[in-house]
Amino acid sequence: MRIEYHRTLIADQVRNEAFFAALKAVIVPGKSVVADIGAGTGLLGLMASKLGAREVFLFETAEVAGVAAAVLKANKAKRCHLIPCHSTEFQDKLAVDIIVSETLGNYALEENIIATLADARQRFLKPGGHVIPDGIIQYVAPVVTPRIDEELRAWGRVGHGLDLAVAQTMSLNNAYVRHLQPDEILDGCRSAMVWDEVDLTAETKSKRRGDAEWRFPRPAKIYGFATWWKVELVPGIGFSTGPLSPRTHWEQLYFPLLAPIDARPSDVVSIDLRSSSSEEGGTDLGWTAVHKNPEGKVIARQALELDKGYIP
Repeated sequence: MRIEYHRTLIADQVRNEAFFAALKAVIVPGKSVVADIGAGTGLLGLMASKLGAREVFLFETAEVAGVAAAVLKANKAKRCHLIPCHSTEFQDKLAVDIIVSETLGNYALEENIIATLADARQRFLKPGGHVIPDGIIQYVAPVVTPRIDEELRAWGRVGHGLDLAVAQTMSLNNAYVRHLQPDEILDGCRSAMVWDEVDLTAETKSKRRGDAEWRFPRPAKIYGFATWWKVELVPGIGFSTGPLSPRTHWEQLYFPLLAPIDARPSDVVSIDLRSSSSEEGGTDLGWTAVHKNPEGKVIARQALELDKGYIP
């Protein structure tokens, strides 16, 4: 991994300032012990030290741990201890007051934050301690403009009498990181619905499933679905990756459809979203869209998943 990726994290002031405010809200100067999991170049650990943490343990297993070591040395961070392994592999005893982890992706759970924090909470956190972040809410909304859909259907525009439909179907069985404007979302994002809520302070499953449904008062053409998330770091402090929020280095995810849905007045369109994330298997995503008439009769059902988008 090149350093450029980490520059995009450091450049994200929305992210940085929210985590700084969250740490400031819970650190007791001279007393709090902090574990920074997935420390990267060490920014959050250094923030904790600057805010007066008694000790900070920084876990980083990637090559960037070498950069973090140099950064800690340059900042004379004597109370910071870099541990070059994944926190789940650490077997020594550790008791901390605060666990902080910015292991969030464009799909919030793709870096296994649920399992990572569950392990750290059970083995490292003192009773009454704090977990940052403490919760994630995931949203979904219909996309009503064809911009991304047209991009993904390039296979059908090759011409010369050639049929590349098989490859196009594989392309549509993928989730795409894209920045969407509010006017590309049904009702300017007012249609967004919660499909999943994750409590990171309690026992929580890494496999997630949720759904959302819309009844249309007027005709609309649905090209796909957009998802984004809102994170609460500590009560009252957080941020969102949604189209209406201050922009971060994260973007929204676009979930395509095999064919656009032409919804008529009083029609119902629903989506069922599924995800599974693990260190061994990575992240799998699946989504099923159902179009019903006003009486509830199914007009069309489209089931897609990432596994169908991989080249065998």
